[in-house]
Amino acid sequence: MIGEPELDGEWGPATPAPAEVVEGEPGRIPLRSRARPWWGVAAAVVATSVLWAGGLYAFGARTAEPEIRYRLTDDLCGQYKASTLEGLLGSLPEAAPEAGVRHPALDWAACSRGSDRPASGGTFHTTATVELHKKTDPAAEFALDTPHSRIYLYDGGAWESMPGLGEQALVTRPGTETESGLRLRVRDGGAVFTIDVSIYEVRGEEGPDPLVDPLPDPGREALVAAAAEDARALMTALRTS
Repeated sequence: MIGEPELDGEWGPATPAPAEVVEGEPGRIPLRSRARPWWGVAAAVVATSVLWAGGLYAFGARTAEPEIRYRLTDDLCGQYKASTLEGLLGSLPEAAPEAGVRHPALDWAACSRGSDRPASGGTFHTTATVELHKKTDPAAEFALDTPHSRIYLYDGGAWESMPGLGEQALVTRPGTETESGLRLRVRDGGAVFTIDVSIYEVRGEEGPDPLVDPLPDPGREALVAAAAEDARALMTALRTS
């Protein structure tokens, strides 16, 4: 997502801001009552993009325009299949495309895909957001923390670098090995790709329901690798040069 609005003046080297400690139970997010629909979470992700885009246009520095090597479509779900994540976690039949906006400063679009597991002990969803920065280079603020990113940075977690994706790629590193969900961000020229993966586990007062199928637990390494592969496939599908 877009970090702090870019102000006139020179920037020093971008460094990750310290992550805030998130209070509450680490790990998968328990659903003790009716869960908020995954598309509501996806809408919050998209709304954050819109707010930061407005700030960027209003206060952005007038620097050289970054190179745009990608295109956007109104139905990003046509390109974001999340096939690797689907193979790892299970079917993702529910798709919700978001056309986003087209603006002289920034274009963006999003796609959310969710599971449909009525006999399962939880649910999971993934959202891909693509931003095309046309007036200012996103490199200066790419590694900065944002309020929305903090839900993926648990108990002292931080960003860690991922080589081999675009010009720069970062993935959230959790504070403990038991936590689920992640955010992967990739910057390539003026384009920023964000892949969010969230896993919600239904828990009663005494823990998970033994009568329903447990959610798959692929482990963090496999989850990060799957998100990276799906990000790479999306970048390939949208590449123009």
